[in-house]
Amino acid sequence: MTPYELRTATPADYDPIAAVVDDWWGRPILPSLPRLFLDHFHRTSLIAEGPAGLAGFLIGFISPSEPDEAYIHFVGVSPEARTGGLARTMYERFFDLARRHDRRVVKAITSPVNRTSIAFHGRMGFEVGEPVPGYNGPGTALVTFSRTL
Repeated sequence: MTPYELRTATPADYDPIAAVVDDWWGRPILPSLPRLFLDHFHRTSLIAEGPAGLAGFLIGFISPSEPDEAYIHFVGVSPEARTGGLARTMYERFFDLARRHDRRVVKAITSPVNRTSIAFHGRMGFEVGEPVPGYNGPGTALVTFSRTL
């Protein structure tokens, strides 16, 4: 358990996330998280709050096209809240949500340079794929993750 309160996201959570996400990553990453994700998938996304405010978030959704799948699009944890199990707690909460919607697989992706994410997903029981060239078009490669629930 973590000392953070987890709740379902709302569209209004976008602006506080947008205000910190580049700082949390240490590089420009906001274009990977357009507002539409919280406008349309807030009911399946999570916000973690602590005494200092926003501590983390998980943006995920139940696939409308793949009846057995759910997808985690973006997860962030403030530098101050890292290594305390918050990301694991949010993932486990999302896994429970996916199960309630009769989903059997959760998928995600990341950049091959994001070694921290790759290691984390491996520890969480995801199968870690090799980088897929051109995953998001020419010149891009992304690592895929898949976890059976």
